[in-house]
Order: sequence, then structure tokens, then C-alpha cells
Amino acid sequence: MQRLRYSRYFKSTFITLDIVVLSVVFIYLFWRKTDFNENDGISELNIISLIILISFWILLSGRTKLYSIPRNLTFTIYLERIITHIFLFIVGVILLAKVSNNPFLKEDRFQVGVSLFVSLSIIKSISFFTLKYLRTFGFNHRNIMFLSENDSTDYLKSVLIERKDYGFKFFNFKENPTVENLEKFWKTNGIHTLILPSENSEIDKNLESEIFNAAEKNKVLISLVPNIIQNAFLKYELEYVGMQPILTQFKFPLDYLTNYLIKRVFDILFSLIFLLVIGLWLFPLIALLIKSQGKGSAIFKQKRYGYHDKIFTCLKFRTMKINNSCDEKTTSIDDKRITSIGKFLRRTSLDETPQFINVLKGEMSIIGPRPHMLLVDDHFKQKIIRYSLRSHVKPGISGLAQVNGLRGDGENIDFEMQKRILSDSFYVKNWTLSLDLVIALKTILLLIKGDKNAH
Repeated sequence: MQRLRYSRYFKSTFITLDIVVLSVVFIYLFWRKTDFNENDGISELNIISLIILISFWILLSGRTKLYSIPRNLTFTIYLERIITHIFLFIVGVILLAKVSNNPFLKEDRFQVGVSLFVSLSIIKSISFFTLKYLRTFGFNHRNIMFLSENDSTDYLKSVLIERKDYGFKFFNFKENPTVENLEKFWKTNGIHTLILPSENSEIDKNLESEIFNAAEKNKVLISLVPNIIQNAFLKYELEYVGMQPILTQFKFPLDYLTNYLIKRVFDILFSLIFLLVIGLWLFPLIALLIKSQGKGSAIFKQKRYGYHDKIFTCLKFRTMKINNSCDEKTTSIDDKRITSIGKFLRRTSLDETPQFINVLKGEMSIIGPRPHMLLVDDHFKQKIIRYSLRSHVKPGISGLAQVNGLRGDGENIDFEMQKRILSDSFYVKNWTLSLDLVIALKTILLLIKGDKNAH
């Protein structure tokens, strides 16, 4: 069975589309600026400028990974790449305008920059979702198979089954796992990737080595799935003490003072704008609504673990009737303790807005892993080794896990928490300001339409 590899053409198609959009925007704005009837067309100077901009766009993509779009890439990360790439490109347009003799760029560089940002963001977002949509119907799928499964591969399989937009088609192998049988199976079904657990495999080590060799010969990729419960997935770099090489742990992005200050300035500015523009009138209104449904303070205070597990007092609008179990029992679906106004506040996440005060105090951040009840943290610290990794950054009002729907207590809380911690760990190890901006944007969209996972 011949494997049809359409993916190899996507990169060229996306690059070509971007070049066309860039050229059309440039030429359209030039024509609007000048009287085309009085010109012989685009001057040689403008042609050179356009070629320089196109070349810079393509070269820049090597740094921003704009055209590296694996199937499992989320729109959050992709949008971050788009914003970063276009921002750096606009800086390049401004610099080119300053050093060149092109009067069009000098006078209209900001209009060119804004037009490119809007048009390319829209086009690339549409292209991304169109490809995802087509994959849900089986277009451009990849054939994969699992061999020797455990809890980690079961979790991966559940994710791939749920995310049909990734475009993976599963094949079950039920025969004796000999090299001959596998090679025949791969060729018959056009298998692209073989997925194996990286440890605790049921396959004999000698046979496993033969399978690796056979896969390489048959152009079948092998993906190893690490243990999601036990491994911390820390990155290491090679250093030397004298002439002795040692592996030392990489610093996380927010361990660097510059990044920390950038995030802190963002937190302060965002919080001040929200509290002064919205909080001054919204907070009294919500407090009155809460008071209208019974006695008790409008603000609910609860101890939570913060940065480096330092305990702080987390502020929320009270959404429950006064009870003695709030520090011992987590919220459940259709929880009888929640008031009618409390349901609205939770669905719209307005109950979390007093935490902007926590942000100003330096106890929280706008974006970061959500702080849990102390008993929840104490429970899962014993079950998930890398759980404490989330405390390497300040907890956030919103986070990557929340905007991806990993919120609330499901039927299988252990399994849900594993997925949430994977997302939090990714955030801690891959923080960028643009990622924070994307998460903030997605949070605002959730506020507008309401979060179905909030209860």
C-alpha cells in the first residue's frame, strides 16, 4: 500500500501563499498612494524593496519556526509563532524604511506593517483551521500503530482519538510481533509511525533492536512515549568541570531576570488597567448581587500554594452559601452549595477577578498554572513526581491548561490532573511573552462565550 505524503507540499504551499499576500498588500498600498496612470508601474526601487522583504520573511521563518507545523501543534502555540514572526518582520520593515531611499516605505511603513499584520494573521489562521477541519474527515491522515502499550500510551491514544483534527488513523496489530509479520503489516497498511513505550516494554530487548532496524529499512518512524507519571522531562546541557563533562539542568525561561522583569511589568500594567477601568464599577456591582442572596462576605479567601510553594491568601468572589467544607471538599458538577449568582460568576470566570489584587501584590501572575486547594496539591504531590514543577512560576488567574479545556473535576480526577500537569509543565519550560498574550486573548474569548468546563 503506497503512502500518500501530501504533507511535503504544504510547506511550499504556505510559503507561496504568504509571499502572494505580502506582494498583494505591498502593491495595493503602493497603487493607492500613487497615481498609477502617471507611473510606468512599480519602480525598480520598489521591486528591490519587495524582494528584500520577501527574502527577510522567508529567512526569519527559520528562527520563528513559522512553517514547522506538526500535526499536534495547537492554535495557541501557532498563533504565538505568527505574532512573533509578524512583529519581528514589521520591525524589519521599519528598519528598511529608515535605511533605504524608498519614499513609499518611509511615509507609509506603519500602514504597511498594520496591513500585513492583519491580513497575514487572518490568512494563516484560516489556513490552519481549514487543514485541521479537513483532517477530521480523514484527509491527509497518517497511519500509525501501537506496539506494547502501558498507561502512558493509553493516555496518548485517548488524546489522538479525541483530537481527530490531528489526522491519525489507528491500526491494530494482533499477530505474533516478529520482524517478518511487522514488515508485512507495515507495507500492507502503509504504516507511517510505530509508537512504543520508552520503558517497561513487553517486547524482548533483542527483538526490539531488530524492530528498530527493520523500521529504519522500511522508512517507518518510531516514536517513544515516556512515562507520564514518573518522568520529570527536565532539559540538560553539557558543561565541563576541568576536563570532566557533566550534565546540568537548563534554567527555565522565567529563571532569567530579564524575562522575569518583562512578565512582572506586563502583570502590573494589565492589572492596573483592569482594576481602574473595569474593577472600580464591576466589583461593587458583583458584591451587591452576592449580598442580595444572603449574609456573608462578598469576598472569599482561601490559602493556596504559590511561587516555590509559599502559601498565600487567594481572593475570589464568594459563589457558595456559607459552609464549613469549602477547605475540605472540591467543587463538583451541580454542587448544591453554589448560589444562582455563583453559577453565573463561575461560568464567566468573574469570580476570579479579585485575584488581580493578588497579582499587584506579587503573589500571582496574570498567566500561570492555576492555584489549587492545599489539600489537592498535598494529595497529588505524592502521586505525580513532576507536580511541584508548576510552583517554579507564580500561579496565574488563567493558564494554558484552562484555555485548553482542562478545568474542573471530571469523573476520573487522577487522569484529568495528569493532563493538566502536562500542560502546566509545558508552560513552565516554554514560557514566552507572546505565549502569555495568546493565552490572555483566548481567556477573553472564553469570558465572552462562557466556559462550559467551569462549575
